[in-house]
Amino acid sequence: MPNCGSQVIICDLPIRFDTYKGCSHACKYCFVNRKTDISNVSVHEGPEALLNFIQGKRAQETSWCDWNIPLHWGGLSDPFQPCEKIHKNSLACLEILAKTKYPFVVSTKGTLPMEEPYYSLFKECNCVFQVSMTCPSITSRLELGAPSFDERLALVAKMAQAVKRVIVRCQPYLPELHTEIKAQIPRLAEAGAYGIIYEALKLTKRRAGMIKLGADFVYPYLILRNKFMDLKDTCHANGLKFFSGENRLRSTGDGLCCCGVDGLNGFQPSTHNLNHYIYDKAGVKITPAMRKPGSAFCFHAMGQDSKTYRYLRNRNFNEVMEMYEKDKSIVSTFVSKD
Repeated sequence: MPNCGSQVIICDLPIRFDTYKGCSHACKYCFVNRKTDISNVSVHEGPEALLNFIQGKRAQETSWCDWNIPLHWGGLSDPFQPCEKIHKNSLACLEILAKTKYPFVVSTKGTLPMEEPYYSLFKECNCVFQVSMTCPSITSRLELGAPSFDERLALVAKMAQAVKRVIVRCQPYLPELHTEIKAQIPRLAEAGAYGIIYEALKLTKRRAGMIKLGADFVYPYLILRNKFMDLKDTCHANGLKFFSGENRLRSTGDGLCCCGVDGLNGFQPSTHNLNHYIYDKAGVKITPAMRKPGSAFCFHAMGQDSKTYRYLRNRNFNEVMEMYEKDKSIVSTFVSKD
């Protein structure tokens, strides 16, 4: 079944769906590498699990969600990596999404969606299509198993003719490559992108110029803010929306939901999280399912032990989220200005 992890405390679209485990793109910066060997690729969730979720069936981790929240397809693994040509697990799921019109955001570096029957199916979907691409230097140095930057640029142009919106996911953003990253904006606009998400590199080990924030080493706030405002101005000058996937700079984006679904009919994100508590408290919506005992199990990813499980077993989503909202040590990591 689609599942929900620790991002639920800050993310508007925290329910992810992955048709594969592992990823042959072998991106050196991939955060999934922290917990698992992504070189081991296998089939994961399939069409039956997807259809069950669409029909309203919820697992423990998603019991708090009682509406058709857009799924984020490709949260931990690329659904259109080369193994899809063999297994066609994503194709089977795409057929369901085309038939049901269920809203979703898909993230990929793969060019397979340009081919048939994928392309025609995407035309029938209720989809925001994200292409992960930063700049040619990062592609050649850190994404050795993925399609080239220009191949992904062609993907943007092709899919812009088929889906509701194409969003470019510029992650990881590196300040030292700012000029090259900025130079891609006119190219992305010309290809038909709707907007660009920028999120800076985060590491578990110290790197020159980075500071410790929470569990990660990150770039200082002022450095990112100055660079991001330059990118925002350039995006706007080229007719593109600017979104910040950087939590400390989320409010600088053209929408708090950095996936770029704002204003789309049928794309209702979750607003009961720190993102909205900090920047848009009036927009926080608490649904009936969020008040039901046992709906807090999604928070188990914050502390995966028996003590945490016992604590969450009978609690509801709303009370645990409110607990995080009152925890200054947690909130501070999302508003830190160094």
